[in-house]
Amino acid sequence: MTTAIITGATHGLGRLVALDLARRGVDLGVVARSASKVDDLRAEIGPGVTVTAFVADLASLEDVRRAAKAIDAHYDRVDVLINNAGIHAFSPRVTADGVPEMTAVNYLAPWVLTNTLRDKLIASAPARVVTVTSEASRQARGIDPATALTSAAHYGRTKLMDIMFSQELARRLEGTGVTANCCDPGFNTTGLGRELPFAGLLEKVLHALRIGDPGRGASIITRLATDPVFADVTGGYFSVKDAAPLRCPEAGRGVVQRLLWEETEKLLS
Repeated sequence: MTTAIITGATHGLGRLVALDLARRGVDLGVVARSASKVDDLRAEIGPGVTVTAFVADLASLEDVRRAAKAIDAHYDRVDVLINNAGIHAFSPRVTADGVPEMTAVNYLAPWVLTNTLRDKLIASAPARVVTVTSEASRQARGIDPATALTSAAHYGRTKLMDIMFSQELARRLEGTGVTANCCDPGFNTTGLGRELPFAGLLEKVLHALRIGDPGRGASIITRLATDPVFADVTGGYFSVKDAAPLRCPEAGRGVVQRLLWEETEKLLS
C-alpha cells in the first residue's frame, strides 16, 4: 500500500489531489489545522481508504515538528510527501516564532516537515517529495521579506524560496532513491485570496466563466506524485501546461540555493 502525506488537503487543490490519490487506493496522511475538516474529507472519500489526520498549525514550527514526528511514528514507510499548503496573507502578520506568517507557512513549514521526515523517506525509497509553488515566483527580485513592499511581492518571494528549497533538496538527496520536484499549478480559484472582502463573489464569477479550473492545477501535482514518467526525475520545476520544464527565476538560481538552505538551518537550530 502506497502512503502519501499531504498538507492543505481539506480544501482547494490539495483536496482534489487527495480525492484523486484516494481513488488510486493510496493511504493518506493529512496535515491540517482542523480534525473536523479531515473528517469531512474522509466522508467525501468514503470507505475503503485510510485517511489519518495530523492536526497542526503550519504557522507554528513547534506544531510542524510535532506533526512530523507523529507521522514518522505512525507509518512504517512514507512513499510520497506533498507540500501543498500555502497562504496569501493580505495583512502582514508575525508568528509566535517571530517570522512573517507567509514565510512560516509557505516556506519554513515544508522545510521542517520534509527534513524531519528525511530518514523515513530515504528508508522508504523509492519515494517522492512534491512541493507546490506558484507563477508568482517569477515576479520575485530577491528573497528578503523585509524588502517586499506588498503582500503579492512577499507571497512571490516565499514561492521562489520553495523552488530553491526543492532543487537544493534534490541535490542533497542525490543517490538516496528519493526524488524532489516542484510545480507551478497555474492560476486556480481555490480560495487562496479568501481574506479579500470580495473573494467569494470573484470566485463565483471566475467559475461561471470557467477561468482558473483547480482540477487542472491539481493534475500536475498528482502527476509528479504518481506518474511513472517522473519516477527517476529529480530537481525539476514543472508547469501545469503539459508538465513543461521551467527554469527557477533568476533571483533564485545557483549558489544562493545552498546559501538559503544553510541560513535556514541556522535559523531553525
